[in-house]
Amino acid sequence: MRTHHIFLTISVLSIFLSFACSKNMRATVSEQRMEEVVVYSYDSFISEWGAGPSIAKGFKAKTGYTLAFVNCGDAAQVLSKAILEKDNPQSDVLLGLDNNIAQKARSENTLEQYKPLHADEIISDELRDALGGDWMLTPYDYSKFALIYDTHSSVPAPKSLADLTKPVYAKKLILMDPRMSTPGLGFAAWTVAVFGSDYENYWRQLKSAILTMSPGWSSGYGLFTKGEAPLVISYVTSPAYHVYADNSTRYKALIFDEGHVQQVEGAGLTKGAVNSKGAKAFLDYLISDEAQNMLPIGQWMYPVNKNATLPDCYTITFDDKLKTLSYDEKAVSEAVAKIVAILSE
Repeated sequence: MRTHHIFLTISVLSIFLSFACSKNMRATVSEQRMEEVVVYSYDSFISEWGAGPSIAKGFKAKTGYTLAFVNCGDAAQVLSKAILEKDNPQSDVLLGLDNNIAQKARSENTLEQYKPLHADEIISDELRDALGGDWMLTPYDYSKFALIYDTHSSVPAPKSLADLTKPVYAKKLILMDPRMSTPGLGFAAWTVAVFGSDYENYWRQLKSAILTMSPGWSSGYGLFTKGEAPLVISYVTSPAYHVYADNSTRYKALIFDEGHVQQVEGAGLTKGAVNSKGAKAFLDYLISDEAQNMLPIGQWMYPVNKNATLPDCYTITFDDKLKTLSYDEKAVSEAVAKIVAILSE
């Protein structure tokens, strides 16, 4: 999960443009580049209040490497940028690729296999398998998607996805674009999992409930907390942020008997990475006890490391009580274009 305070990203080194430099200068820049690990990420991870700054500080102290985060917007855009650059990769690590786009990342040949140190011991088989189980991607956090409800709203809380098609929810829902946002894609997957082949009819009925479809999670969740709509797609862990930061239980994750779909986020070594050694060191660190204990406060997702501990604000979450739905990734991928077309009608 993510906080909506978006921070400026650290730019990539000028080494990529330095073709006119002298041989000595090229050597100096190359040495400097090898001291940095360039990580393509999404805005909320590297925001001022996200997990990125703390992880960068800890990684620097542990290894001596500097993390250079590049803000790609949302995680689906991380992959899009990597695909465009795969003949001349500029990143060392791709961060935020989840179980809904893992296969696409694999098929586009953007990743190189690497199993971080002790990964087998601290990450469950279920989470590893969600990302393919081949260590092209290493899980670092997870949660289930849920609708977050503003309890100060005058509209009643829906009890199912089907309820959202009722007139009372007209213009009351904020979603994210499934082409650019992993939460947006996750909601699309949820509808396919619940409604099966009838998902198109559901989206036609849902259309009137959608206030806006933002390009990414940060902008969409920001509109929600500003009171633009009483419902937004996010995670069952999202309310923990408000308990921690605002000492408030105003925002509630709605639990539906029909079940929820799970997101597992992963990070992978870019194929052809300039600083492969540094990238591997970062993946080792990302799943370490130290880094994993930073994720709940900042990322607002569950850590994958079995040794990590959750802060008290997570006592309001109930992920273990939720029914987890399965679905076909290919069907979801095919559904996105149809959903976009329906919303454009």
